Amino acid sequence: MAEKLKIIPLGGLNEIGKNLTVYEYGGDIIIVDVGMGFPDDDMYGIDVVIPDFTYLIQNRDRIRAIFITHGHEDHIGGIPYLMRDINAPIYATRMSAGLIRLKLEEHRLVDKVKLVTCEAGETVRAGKFSVEFIHINHSIADAVSFAIRCPLGVCVHTGDFKIDPTPIQGGMADLTRLGELGKEGVLALLADSTNVERPGFTKSERSVGASFEALFRGCDQRIIVTTFASNIDRIQQIINVAAKYGRKVAVTGRSMENAMRVSTELGYMKVPAGTVVDLAQIKTLPKNKVCIISTGSQGETMSALTRMAFNTHRQVDIQAGDRVIISASAIPGNENSVGNVINELYRRDAEVVNERELPLHVSGHACQEELKIMHALTKPRFFIPVHGEQRHLKTHAKLARDMGMDPRHIVISDVGKVIELTAKSVKVNGTVPSGKVFVDGYGVGDVGAVVLRDRQHLAQDGMLVVVVSMSGEDGQVISGPDIITRGFVYVKESEGLMEELRQVAVEALERCATRHTRDWAAIKSEIKGALSNYLYKKTKRNPMILPVIMEV
Repeated sequence: MAEKLKIIPLGGLNEIGKNLTVYEYGGDIIIVDVGMGFPDDDMYGIDVVIPDFTYLIQNRDRIRAIFITHGHEDHIGGIPYLMRDINAPIYATRMSAGLIRLKLEEHRLVDKVKLVTCEAGETVRAGKFSVEFIHINHSIADAVSFAIRCPLGVCVHTGDFKIDPTPIQGGMADLTRLGELGKEGVLALLADSTNVERPGFTKSERSVGASFEALFRGCDQRIIVTTFASNIDRIQQIINVAAKYGRKVAVTGRSMENAMRVSTELGYMKVPAGTVVDLAQIKTLPKNKVCIISTGSQGETMSALTRMAFNTHRQVDIQAGDRVIISASAIPGNENSVGNVINELYRRDAEVVNERELPLHVSGHACQEELKIMHALTKPRFFIPVHGEQRHLKTHAKLARDMGMDPRHIVISDVGKVIELTAKSVKVNGTVPSGKVFVDGYGVGDVGAVVLRDRQHLAQDGMLVVVVSMSGEDGQVISGPDIITRGFVYVKESEGLMEELRQVAVEALERCATRHTRDWAAIKSEIKGALSNYLYKKTKRNPMILPVIMEV
């Protein structure tokens, strides 16, 4: 029986972020991207979300290589967590490899992991697969698509992409190569769906430069610009216009400093001599000679711009008249955080300019017309939309149908489902372990759904602890019950309620004594049930109730 190609997305479908796709053929496995996602608002205390690596760890001996399309967190953020458990070489372009190396150093894994740098145009063999790197445009330098070959045929995995006719550096996407692959015959296309709802073309990165020019020209106040740390071309344009108008540039925010260090070391960023200064120096310069580039375009709690806005930044205070340029759009879900920071900036009499007033941001993802070009060039037999929520995947599938593709050749899949391809058919057949793993501090996966539910319960309703000391010999109450609350009511103002609750607990203990109940678990359950019912009737609240029995 002929071998089948299996494609297993472990992240990036029906969600934005944590992209990870597994390709499997003839006993060999390769992985494309190992991303992370950001926690939802109701994931209290969670730092990042990573894919479930169970399937990969179970099959670690079959993994031949990991290939990275580009250096954004949603494509490389999970690498340190995966590399603790598996040993496979990572292949990436220079910029991506530089950012991955920083992560591996941070997690003390840099000596354990083999990191190989590749250029667009190179082909790497990995078991029964060979993977060709194809230059593509995106909002970070050195992004690539992959042509993944196995004996069954070629799959084109686009990664995040757009088609930019006038990029700041690196040249236009290699559409010629994609067209050649289409002529040879593409078995399957896995394409980015992030911007599929937007008609037309995505604007060129160069179009943002004119907006910066207008905002710097004639401005006699301090200028603070926030953007995505990974958007090296955007930062380059800010530095160029600052240098043109005689401003010194200071950078604040760890991710921004790291990205600038890597990109200048690798030659992706050209900084005019004497333009960049230490943040400590800006106080000695006149306002019209200062430009600060900062992290925090998404209103992140600990980012540099948020700390400036709320006056907790050690070196920069927002001053009346400062021109703050927000060169990014809010990622869905971050609108409130960004709004809070903007309100705080206005409170400090800063002038805030965002993309509603001027074109200060362009997306790194292809709109409908560019996606049509990708489909037309590659002419795939089968199509699997990736990188998007359900509405993006369905819209992308419709776009493919509108271009004449057979609906039976389109698969809208989900995380953990196994897509099986032969030369003539495609179907979903089976599942593998998958899902979300939560990272909280140093803990990976030790916070599960039960812990999260508890955190939500505590956040919404607070907690009530009932402490009783009981005799180990005859079960008599020696002291208590005492009631302690957190996040429920302010005790001093609710002394009457506290006394009523204490009385309910006493009655519950008396009922247990009458029944001669000596099982601590049963006594706790009786106290909890009585208090819960009483509180709900009295207050319509449902706090977490923790009875504690101390045996004396």
